[in-house]
Amino acid sequence: MTGCRVWVAGHRGMVGQALVRRLEREPCDLVAPDSRIDLRRQDAVDCWMANARPDVVFVAAAKVGGIHANDTRPAEFLYDNLMIEANVIEAARQAGVAKLVFLGSSCIYPKMAPQPIHEDALLTGALEPTNEWYAVAKIAGIKLCQAYRRQYGCDFISAQPTNLYGPFDNFDLTTSHVLPALIRKAHEAMAAGARDLTIWGSGTPLREFLHVDDLADALVFLAMRYSGEDIVNIGSGIEITIGDLAQMVARIVGFKGPVVTDPTKPDGTPRKLLDTGRLEQLGWRASIGLEQGITSAYDWYLKNTLSTRHDVSHQNR
Repeated sequence: MTGCRVWVAGHRGMVGQALVRRLEREPCDLVAPDSRIDLRRQDAVDCWMANARPDVVFVAAAKVGGIHANDTRPAEFLYDNLMIEANVIEAARQAGVAKLVFLGSSCIYPKMAPQPIHEDALLTGALEPTNEWYAVAKIAGIKLCQAYRRQYGCDFISAQPTNLYGPFDNFDLTTSHVLPALIRKAHEAMAAGARDLTIWGSGTPLREFLHVDDLADALVFLAMRYSGEDIVNIGSGIEITIGDLAQMVARIVGFKGPVVTDPTKPDGTPRKLLDTGRLEQLGWRASIGLEQGITSAYDWYLKNTLSTRHDVSHQNR
């Protein structure tokens, strides 16, 4: 990336800020709008891209959230994400961007996909209903990148990360994903002297987690080393039950009470582990262990979010 102008779309979000931190170690020039632009507006994106003329673009902007947010705001999750990705990808083509990395999600895969989930499982079965709106939008973004590669010869690639966590995560209990929600709930239970910590569902679903700094490193690695139509999974290769995850978070936070399940709440997909063989063959593996990562995420939460709560935003991921 020596001498390249690089734009991280969504640079204020969790993934975007991690990418900026990682790219600051590369000999490239980071470019960003002086003020917020609405990526859902095609004219705004076209104008910015035409003036900035980046060589490399990372599409890390998205509207994201957990089960509750997806279930209660389906139109926003579908429309906003469709518009963001379509506008950025088309503007990148028009501006002659040399490389674009589109960030998808592991929720693009069928609910009952064989485990661990290989990239070839895409579009082979029904999606998990609790996040299908977001998943459909992300699948459309993947197909846009593939179509632009076929029709226009654009070097646009797509990466699919597993569940993410880390600095600048969303800790709002109505919109967050499971890990940041557990961190906040465990902290508040400890602070309040609660008798127990209640988690959604049965606690039996298996999940894989990746620290956002590992993701950023993988994305930069792919931008420099990979060029192809095939999508690439990014994960840690390690899974844990939600119940065991809650126990780990409680231990790190210092909450001593029992973890109690609430089976009236949905579990979501029973298991979701990514097959990361394609990325490993290219030469990349995750390096941040889950306990180490949660400890650092909790430290960040204590320092940054107790007085400021974060909600979903179309500029954040």
